Amino acid sequence: MTNARETTPDFSLADELEETDAWEDDADLEEDGFESGYADDEPDPEEVPTVGAMELAERHQLRRVASLRTELEDITEVEYRQLRLERVVLVGVWTEGTTQDAENSMAELALLAETAGSEVLEAIYQRRQSPDPATYVGRGKVEAIGEIVRATGADTVICDGELAPSQLRNLEDRLKVKVVDRTALILDIFAQHAKSKEGQAQVELAQLQYMKQRLRGWGGNLSRQAGGRAAGGDGIGGRGPGETKIETDRRRINDRIAKLRRELKQMKVTRDAKRSQRQAGQVPSVAIAGYTNAGKSSLLNRLTSAGVLVEDALFATLDPTTRRTTTADGRVYTMSDTVGFVRHLPHQLVEAFRSTLEEVADADLLLHVVDGSHPDPEGQIAAVREVLADIDALDVPELIVINKADAADPMVIARLQAREPHSVVVSAKTGQGIAEALARVEAELPRPAVEFEVLLPYSRGDLVDRIHRAGEIESLEHTADGTLVKGRASESLAGDLAAYAVAASS
Repeated sequence: MTNARETTPDFSLADELEETDAWEDDADLEEDGFESGYADDEPDPEEVPTVGAMELAERHQLRRVASLRTELEDITEVEYRQLRLERVVLVGVWTEGTTQDAENSMAELALLAETAGSEVLEAIYQRRQSPDPATYVGRGKVEAIGEIVRATGADTVICDGELAPSQLRNLEDRLKVKVVDRTALILDIFAQHAKSKEGQAQVELAQLQYMKQRLRGWGGNLSRQAGGRAAGGDGIGGRGPGETKIETDRRRINDRIAKLRRELKQMKVTRDAKRSQRQAGQVPSVAIAGYTNAGKSSLLNRLTSAGVLVEDALFATLDPTTRRTTTADGRVYTMSDTVGFVRHLPHQLVEAFRSTLEEVADADLLLHVVDGSHPDPEGQIAAVREVLADIDALDVPELIVINKADAADPMVIARLQAREPHSVVVSAKTGQGIAEALARVEAELPRPAVEFEVLLPYSRGDLVDRIHRAGEIESLEHTADGTLVKGRASESLAGDLAAYAVAASS
């Protein structure tokens, strides 16, 4: 018995194509959740977030909820506390300068407070020849501030200056709220934004140095340490003078400071080794410095595509970033971003960050970024140069970069250019003037010292590559005998090229 062959109707291409006319288009299929099996799972390189974008998203994931406080009410043990500010009143003392200078200083203090996470309720300042040694603002003004605090419901008073321990104690005793000075506020912001191990160690060292001078006891906290069954003041360990708690705290702080200095010393060895390696390779270095929130990180991203974090906030980035880049003619150099400066930058921070700031002092060129839209850009320049003097970096060649040209007043830019002739105007946001800035940077880079003219055989392509990366080529010609190159090179590279000098071969 055989199987019968099944019959099929005749195939018609026209009929098949007619049936496809009713199919939905691709857009409708996507709306219905259809996904092609041939879809490319690889993400678009342009849509991959940078490291800075991911850090910014992580920073904004945590938000402070108003009226929910977790801080203990007992604030008498130590003068320095990690700030959890909610509602603050700003207080300043104006001793010199114009009224505009005082208002600019208070506006900057308000930005610092908001960066730390607080809500500014009121800001007052007074004119005095010098701050009051007991209460910073004087007895009468303390009573007025107390009335403002009670009327607004503020829980913190921030003073625009570094207060002595006695001033902090007297103000807290009379105002009955927490009092914080400008130094503690800046240290708290640094503690929030430090990411690297070295940055966290530097900030902690500055905090401990600040805290060490402001240890304070109250009541039983000043009593001697009691051991065993001496809780009632009797027994072994309860007789005679003992180590007080404030002495114990000071000893522990000193031990921690010594440990941090040892760790930072080891980190400094690593940083110096990397710097010496770049110097041995004759790689020029460019350092970007300037006032905080002047746009240094944005400029670094524009010049090198570094992808570092950018945020419209004071001290948004603290950890230095170094990127390797090349000039238009192929020369290699490095560009480094540094921590931002501010008026009255705490000396503890300058000391703690000295190893990081040495990158500026050892640079071949300094890009001094200035916020052209700021009310007082000249004051920013003066404040930055004051810190540069502290780290012995005033001798580094300086190029003023006036940033934020898209938001600045043209009259202010013209005034700055007249004051600083060695300057360039850019906008890191829009890209205005970036090409000119790069050209100025390449022109300011140190030129190799030794002139040469060599005929390199085609087998020494490695030397041609080194000339492109570390030298300066004036002319290059391919001949029958080899590559004829004329230009400038460093002493070490010129020594390797000496065997192929044209004068020696003729």
